[in-house]
Amino acid sequence: MCLLKKMFLPLGDDDRDRHITPIVNYLFIILNIIAFVWWQDLGNNISVTMGYSTVPAEILSGHDIVTGAKILHDPITGESIRMPGLEPTPIPVYLTLITSMFMHGGIAHIAGNMLFLWILGDNLENVMGHWRYFIFYLLCGILAGLSHVISASFLNQSTLVPSLGASGAISGILGGYILLFPRRAVRVWFLLGIISLPAFLVVGIWFVFQVINGMGMLGGNEAEGGIAYAAHIGGFIAGLFLVKLFVRKVEVVPVKRKSFW
Repeated sequence: MCLLKKMFLPLGDDDRDRHITPIVNYLFIILNIIAFVWWQDLGNNISVTMGYSTVPAEILSGHDIVTGAKILHDPITGESIRMPGLEPTPIPVYLTLITSMFMHGGIAHIAGNMLFLWILGDNLENVMGHWRYFIFYLLCGILAGLSHVISASFLNQSTLVPSLGASGAISGILGGYILLFPRRAVRVWFLLGIISLPAFLVVGIWFVFQVINGMGMLGGNEAEGGIAYAAHIGGFIAGLFLVKLFVRKVEVVPVKRKSFW
């Protein structure tokens, strides 16, 4: 499954019908990059990363939680790894549902997220307008974060494991995209070449990844990749249900000649 994910990479879509400059989408991309490079110091600033990420236990209790570092021992390699603890959060803990949306765990993490945002976000901004898209993005991200919090609480996963990243909000964009543009052609790198596939297939494959991996976590593999799959699924569902509320009524979304078929 992991190998297939690496061989299946979206590269672009048909956006010839776009008539506005997606300045909000560009702004989100810039903010994510600035936050990772400058604020997080490429992920090396542990105080920021552990202090402004979303921690389910903090959201559930409404109080900041600080924990000490732990030494984990790998039974296979025999190596000891120091895992940092939760750092003080200088803001109300509920605001971490927003700050965590602009932080990432590594270069690969932010690169993948920004690629999806660059390719798909402009299409939604085009039919929503700038301010509607701005609110839609943040709302999907917040609901995705809450999905992770609820999942961790009710499925007996650790509520002290922080989550971060734009994946939840971008999952909302994917949900909105597949509903509005199911047949639009998306160019993907697959195996050794570039092919065009309908959006419902590309996004559908992505969603299957999330469900399968999420089911693995339900089975007890709580720390797989450090990825909050519940947030991905929750954000996707939020995008599906909310997107029609944010589309401007003057827009005619289906453009058949731009579609895959």
